[in-house]
Amino acid sequence: MRLWTDSFEHMAPIPAEFAMGQPDGFAANRNPHLAWDDVPTGTKSFALLCIDPDAPTVPETVGRDDVQIPVEQPRAHFIHWAMVDIAPDVRTIAAGSCSDGVTAKGKQQPAGPAGARQGLNDYTGWFAGDAQMGGDYYGYDGPYPPFNDLRTHRYFFRLFALDVATLDLPSRFTAGDVERAMQGHVLGEALVYGTYTLNAGVAGG
Repeated sequence: MRLWTDSFEHMAPIPAEFAMGQPDGFAANRNPHLAWDDVPTGTKSFALLCIDPDAPTVPETVGRDDVQIPVEQPRAHFIHWAMVDIAPDVRTIAAGSCSDGVTAKGKQQPAGPAGARQGLNDYTGWFAGDAQMGGDYYGYDGPYPPFNDLRTHRYFFRLFALDVATLDLPSRFTAGDVERAMQGHVLGEALVYGTYTLNAGVAGG
């Protein structure tokens, strides 16, 4: 199976159009274009995850003018998108079709391919307790790495071909729930990734 995007080059910087944040604040937050082919025989649905594996793990260092987050700081996953039950005949997700703009408190019914379900992304936890922004963030919300991070973040769009039409998931599901539910049902996987940084001192920033 092959996955690609017209929105950025594989392994190259993601335009701010497809990010949640830019140097002066919120960005356009549009989902990138995605397309795929060479689908395995027997595919009954697709699942899509977008994962940043470079999220800092020391919250006290994030967003400070007096500290640079070192490259070697241990990192964790930050989920930007989890979508399942994508119909087996779908081959394209158009740019901006699932997210176009920042929605305070999160998108509750994000647009997407007919019949698909979208789970919570990790801005749900990041904005928890924020009176203006706190809420359940469903669907896609793009990159917004700390401006003081010396590591350039990577954003992996991972598409899975599954042998089931629907995954057994709660209505309020996460990427972790998807990964568990997919076990034993994956016929194929493809990925594409881009990079993003808001640190002007980092190459590409």
